[in-house]
Amino acid sequence: SEHSTTEYKDQYQIIYCIVEMNNEAVLEEIEKLKEEMARLGSQNADGKTVVKFGVLFNDERCANIFEALVGTLRAAKKRKIVSFEGEMLFQGQSDDVDIILL
Repeated sequence: SEHSTTEYKDQYQIIYCIVEMNNEAVLEEIEKLKEEMARLGSQNADGKTVVKFGVLFNDERCANIFEALVGTLRAAKKRKIVSFEGEMLFQGQSDDVDIILL
């Protein structure tokens, strides 16, 4: 029936809007991450900005900005904006992992 098709389209548009909003929010978070990395980091031999995960995680300003720092870092890694070893980062055991701004 036509009614269900229209309903489906409306639901699809709502889902699409949510995904778009989330993507925009993630990109904003990544921009903030880049700023904080520039503030806290140092240059490596390649001239790239590097920050230890523990430094980011334990920084008071970062704690206030990022609701889910690990999520933001993983999203940035997926988009090839940062790199770090391993799939996950954990407070304490990952403190010495280098986060590199690409």
